Amino acid sequence: TQQKPNIVFVICDSMDGRLVGNKDNVVKLPALDGMTKNGVVFRNTYSNNPICCPSRSALWSGLHTHITQSWNNHKGLPSGYPTWAVKLQEAGYTTEIMGKTDYTSGHHTVSNRVEAWTRAVNFTLRQEGRPTPLLVGNSSTKRVSRDWRFADKAVEWLKETGAKLEGPFLLYVGINLPHPYSTPEEGENAGASTFKTSPYWLDFVDKSKVTIPQWIPMNEMHSVDFYDSKVKNCTSNFTRDEIFNVRQYYYAMCAETDAMLGQIMDGLREIGKDKNSYVFFSSDHGEMAMEHRQFYKMTMYEASSHVPLVVTGPGVPNHQIDDVAQLIDLFPTFMDIAEAVHPPGLNGTSLMPFLQPHVYGKNLEERPDYVLSQYHGCNVNMSSFMLRTGNYKYVAYGNGPSEIQPHLFDLSQDPDELHDLGSAKKDIVEQMDEKLRSLIDYPSVSREVDAYNRASFQKWRSSLGKQYEHTVANLRWWMDWQKDPEGNQAYIDQWLKQSSGNLDYD
Repeated sequence: TQQKPNIVFVICDSMDGRLVGNKDNVVKLPALDGMTKNGVVFRNTYSNNPICCPSRSALWSGLHTHITQSWNNHKGLPSGYPTWAVKLQEAGYTTEIMGKTDYTSGHHTVSNRVEAWTRAVNFTLRQEGRPTPLLVGNSSTKRVSRDWRFADKAVEWLKETGAKLEGPFLLYVGINLPHPYSTPEEGENAGASTFKTSPYWLDFVDKSKVTIPQWIPMNEMHSVDFYDSKVKNCTSNFTRDEIFNVRQYYYAMCAETDAMLGQIMDGLREIGKDKNSYVFFSSDHGEMAMEHRQFYKMTMYEASSHVPLVVTGPGVPNHQIDDVAQLIDLFPTFMDIAEAVHPPGLNGTSLMPFLQPHVYGKNLEERPDYVLSQYHGCNVNMSSFMLRTGNYKYVAYGNGPSEIQPHLFDLSQDPDELHDLGSAKKDIVEQMDEKLRSLIDYPSVSREVDAYNRASFQKWRSSLGKQYEHTVANLRWWMDWQKDPEGNQAYIDQWLKQSSGNLDYD
């Protein structure tokens, strides 16, 4: 009997999915190009929550955010959760998990969680450092990121352990790049706003193809977008060179990420197990890289929510898939590869009809023709909910269109999402909103998150006692907070007095 296939899953952080599968790319990605020539590229794959921990909570659980209540970077899955890695182990797989996982509760900075909890407070304080490009090293500096230690460790494990295993294995490698680097000059709770690379990786970027994104005037921006840009420190003036360098340095960081993937795949080939191994590559979310006057993620624009997904493996055809997919689809896919029973209640749908059409093709009609994403964390002032189906992307906010104008984009005609149809196509908005509400009672979810935020902040504040005043003044918003500390605290007190319902959170 043939051994069950191995699974190698390499996932990075913050890679724009639109960079993968393009013949005329702005950056050379040789490892990913090799995968696309020998496997399946899912060209319309989305994060289910475009920020680190909530996205990964959805990925590892196979469940949407409102099911697990993984609301922000501090609140993910409980430790010991039965993830697909646990289920693969139960199915006879040796599992090796290395690098960034970031799906359990209790991590990230205090500032990050407080910013998420206080999103509805009536102030707009800068929470991030100014996006800054930084060139280091020289034309022979290949190892800029510390993530190379995980690529090295993965190859070492493949040679010393994987090669000797008689049964199947799962090798998971989490790479933090191309996530921006920390910006220490921003204070004790520094964010990550530095796009750092070396001349070596810049040579991978075709500078003639680096575009300067079009920005609409700030006074015409959607209110949620303006808040997002303001707290991300992106509403001041940027020169064309600054924007260009942030973007080209980001692409160079993607090239370095690709090289780590290539090293791991070379290691798999060297031990002779590539023929019976599925290799998956993806990212938790994308990176705005100055599109729509923003960096980071936390928004439903394509640069932030659209992620790469490429798969190679035994019998996998060479094909580009335009059907929508989402990260929660990986749990049932892994179960099918392992010939394991799907845990009940998974929200995702297996990708095997695309990977093994001769075996699973009949199941293709069971796949949904939509994806659902949501966001509740820091850097926005209310929850957002995205439905992508066909050519349309619909984004609702808070309690819905009655409270705040939604976004509607026709991605076939407007791939850069510069022409919002939310006002012009009321009939489509009504249809999309009805569909969205059939999937998730999103106004109720928004209220649930608001109640959780208020209760969590109150508990945190009480725990600090006399240290509260110093602590709250020195979070990532310290530059703006200290301009009017009494006024800002008054806004918080006013927010805390608002009704938060009867929800109880530990």
